[in-house]
Amino acid sequence: MHAADWVALHGKMPRLYVPAEFAVGATITLPDGPARHVTRVLRLGESAPLMLFDGNGQEAGVRLADVGRKQTTVIIEAVWPGSGESPLAVHLGQAISKGDRMDYAIQKAVELGVAAITPLYTERGDVRLKGDREEKKLAHWQAVAASACEQSGRAVVPPVYPPIALGDWLAERQEPLRLMLHLATGNVFSQQPCPASVALLIGPEGGLSDADINAATAGGFTPLTLGPRVLRTETAPVVALTLLQHHFGDV
Repeated sequence: MHAADWVALHGKMPRLYVPAEFAVGATITLPDGPARHVTRVLRLGESAPLMLFDGNGQEAGVRLADVGRKQTTVIIEAVWPGSGESPLAVHLGQAISKGDRMDYAIQKAVELGVAAITPLYTERGDVRLKGDREEKKLAHWQAVAASACEQSGRAVVPPVYPPIALGDWLAERQEPLRLMLHLATGNVFSQQPCPASVALLIGPEGGLSDADINAATAGGFTPLTLGPRVLRTETAPVVALTLLQHHFGDV
């Protein structure tokens, strides 16, 4: 059985991220967040069908078994491999932006099939996170990624790695195709042989500094422009990822 078969049998239903081991016949206790959503928001009762995904590529068709004040459990009736992953692995290096802009960039990148995201500290970036604040932001961003997977049908939750300095991220890159968005160039995208993976660098609201650009160029990154209009830092990854998925992925 696959997702389409389960939906054909039971109709449209909630799809929830539950990081657990899936096995037919097993009973799983839903985490607090999904349990509250099912019981208090959707007000579903016992025997209602649901779809779960584990974040590592597996999906399951389940039914609510016990809806109680202390816990909500489901029984797994079917398990199948998820099918929403892009054949193109893109690692997005996204300069950290303020407020909802970073959430938007992560959400849309996940919807467009990104494989991994690393928030970056750049020279002109004005957001600096430390200690507990960084940990809380990282957990929030990972939750944004998981929520985007629930909506978009992905069964793999891409990792959002801890924020690091741009130079450290550049030093780790091994992808054969490495691109950075840079408005000052006239280099538009030209289709190349399909790469095994891609690194994509997006600068902050103030743009990449000369030092950032020089470091990225030394790291094998090609400057790229997406046209004559200035895109916001949260819009740029949407356009760039769409372009890459169109030429090399599944869009």
